[in-house]
Amino acid sequence: MENPKITPRQLISFIVISLVYAIFPLLIVGRWDWWPGWVYFAAMILSTVVSRVIAFRKNPGILAERASSLENKDAKEWDKKLVPFVAMLGPMSIILVSGLDARFGWTPVLAGWIPLAALAVLTLALLLGNWAFLENKFFSGTVRIQTERGHHVIDSGPYHLIRHPGYASACWMYLATPPYFGSLWGLLPALGLIAVFLLRTALEDKTLQEELPGYREYAQKTRYRLFPGIW
Repeated sequence: MENPKITPRQLISFIVISLVYAIFPLLIVGRWDWWPGWVYFAAMILSTVVSRVIAFRKNPGILAERASSLENKDAKEWDKKLVPFVAMLGPMSIILVSGLDARFGWTPVLAGWIPLAALAVLTLALLLGNWAFLENKFFSGTVRIQTERGHHVIDSGPYHLIRHPGYASACWMYLATPPYFGSLWGLLPALGLIAVFLLRTALEDKTLQEELPGYREYAQKTRYRLFPGIW
C-alpha cells in the first residue's frame, strides 16, 4: 500500500491558503479591532494546526492525498467541477457577503445570543469535521476509490452515526458563519453552498455504493447521509 509524502510546494501552498482563508473576514470588514474576526481567525488556525499535526503522526498519507487530490486522474470529473465551489468560491462568497454586511450594516443588529449560539455551532462543526478527518484515513479532497492506498469502508467514530460527517460539518459551519458575523445576507450564499454539498453527497454516496466493496452493506446499517433522522 502506497503512502505518498507531501512536497514542500504543497505544504507552502496549504499554509498560504489556510492563512488567507482565516484572515479574510478581517480584510473584508477592514477593522483590526473587530473581535469576531480574530476569534474566527484563531479558531480556523488552531483547528487546522492541531488536526494536521495529529494527522501527520497518525496517518501522514492523507495529507499528501488531499494536497494532490485534483491531480489524481481517477478523481470523478463531476467532482473536479464541484471542488472549486465547495473548497474556495463558496466559502469565500459567504465570508465576502457576511463581511461586507458587517462593515456596512445591511442587517439590523442581532440579539446578543444569536452570534454566541452561532459561535457554539461553528465550534461544534469544526470539532465534528476534525473528528471525521482524523477517523477516516481516506478523507480525500476529491471523490475517487483509492485502490493504491487500500481503500475500504470506515464505519467507526462519527461514521457510525452518519455516512458523510465531513460534509455535515461543512454544512453546519457555513450555516453558522453569517449569523456569527451578525449577518443575515450571508445566509444566501451559505444556503447555495449547502445545496452544492447536498448534490455532492448524493453523487459521492452513489459512487461509493457502486464501486467500494462493502459500502452498500454499510449504507444499510448507517441509514442517514448527513442529518440523523432526516437524510
